[in-house]
Amino acid sequence: MAKVAVVALGGNAIIRSGQTGTFAEQWSNAIAMVTAVCRLRAYGWTVVVVHGNGPQIGNLAVQQEAGTRQVPELPLFMLGAMTEGQVGSLLSLAMWSACGDKLPGVVSVVTHVVVDEADPAFGAPTKPIGPFLSEAEARRQAADRGWVVGQDAGRGFRRLVASPKPVRIVELDAVRSLVDRGFMVVAAGGGGVPVVPADVGYRGVEAVIDKDFAAQRLATSLGAEALALVTDVPRVMLDFGTQSARPISEISVAQARAYEAEGHFPPGSMGPKMRAAIQFLDEGGGVSVITNADRLCASLGADTSSGVEDSGTRVVAVAEDQLGGPS
Repeated sequence: MAKVAVVALGGNAIIRSGQTGTFAEQWSNAIAMVTAVCRLRAYGWTVVVVHGNGPQIGNLAVQQEAGTRQVPELPLFMLGAMTEGQVGSLLSLAMWSACGDKLPGVVSVVTHVVVDEADPAFGAPTKPIGPFLSEAEARRQAADRGWVVGQDAGRGFRRLVASPKPVRIVELDAVRSLVDRGFMVVAAGGGGVPVVPADVGYRGVEAVIDKDFAAQRLATSLGAEALALVTDVPRVMLDFGTQSARPISEISVAQARAYEAEGHFPPGSMGPKMRAAIQFLDEGGGVSVITNADRLCASLGADTSSGVEDSGTRVVAVAEDQLGGPS
């Protein structure tokens, strides 16, 4: 049976910095990302794709606000479902285009993810969504709409929403069945639609789940061999932004945890990715990878033709070479 890799693609990679989010821009970016996913499949991996939706759900919220005089606004969790379908369709079409008739099928699953209603994240919103705002505009939105706003890694102000940890994937059995049949699956997009148990079934809650944590929960639940967190940099850096900055090629869970405690992976950048990578290994996973799309295959040992220097950051149980040299 083929090995399973859960690959998480960032929503910011689908609408990149400086872009307006036109369909042409998103399509071009999607093709670039899924080409690496198709190559990974060609090397024998069964791939499940998880995607982010921060820019998309924020843009949709702006559209909802602008149209309130004609149609009612929908709750945040429904916007999550809408963007999960939107980006899932985009990635599915991109996979058909990039992989062609080599695929047995591509299925995008609108996925619901159970969270704990008592999660402290509901009392301390930290997840940025939507466009960047000036401080004046952010304060106006906070006053007029009751939003929580804050700085996003020094790049400007954005709306902040609750981001509880994922507990359970509702559609797990369906996703597993599709994976077992060799389908390319898109699931838990945007972290999934956050729900809590109701008297009968589930009900949505106002939150956005971090897609890296959702990807980890899905990968662990599927018994996947690898978790790949695709970002816009080739490797994780220690002492990022300083003269002593250096990239990590391979690191053990123990050392990753120690560096995290020293503050090398802040919450607004590599923090969620590294915590998801560590959690995957703690719960029995084989390897976690943090890298860009270009180095995805090499990082999972699927393409060694260009040498080990082209791999990204690998988090393993026990590392042979803790720190790599400059990329």
